[in-house]
Amino acid sequence: MAKKMLIALGAIPVIVALLISVPLLTKNEIPISAANSFDRLDIEYTKHQLKKIDYGVTERVGSQKTEILLIKNDGDVKYSVTEQGYLQPDIRSQLDEKTLNKIKAIIKETGFMQIPSSSFPILENITEYQKSNVKITLNGRDQEIHWPEQNATDGFIPPIITMVETELDQIIKEISE
Repeated sequence: MAKKMLIALGAIPVIVALLISVPLLTKNEIPISAANSFDRLDIEYTKHQLKKIDYGVTERVGSQKTEILLIKNDGDVKYSVTEQGYLQPDIRSQLDEKTLNKIKAIIKETGFMQIPSSSFPILENITEYQKSNVKITLNGRDQEIHWPEQNATDGFIPPIITMVETELDQIIKEISE
């Protein structure tokens, strides 16, 4: 009887811990509360649509289209596009506080600033691909990462990079429509 009572008493903290931790572990969003008003964040996100041009003996990689998204700490956004060497008019916008805090939280809470800068080799047979670059300044600390699209490399691109890329692409989509 005493053993059953001890097991029951020992199970209560485990059950309470499970009730608290399961919702936190199954939630797939980064908590917005991770960002605060003291955080200073500037983002420069660049996407290049590249094409390999063969000149017989030599080859060169040229940019068909370049998109640059600049996000300032106050939410000011500037989007520039250069296509076939011609600069299109800039689009300026303002991010709402919720979106800005979401991006800050993703970058702060996922360890994005600790990702080592590594190069991703491009496969030999790829002639057209997208290469992206993001430079983030968070509270005075810089982090710059370059990566190609996943089908252009054998290297593993960390999911957090893809997550940040998706969020920034969503901003581009919203302001360019």
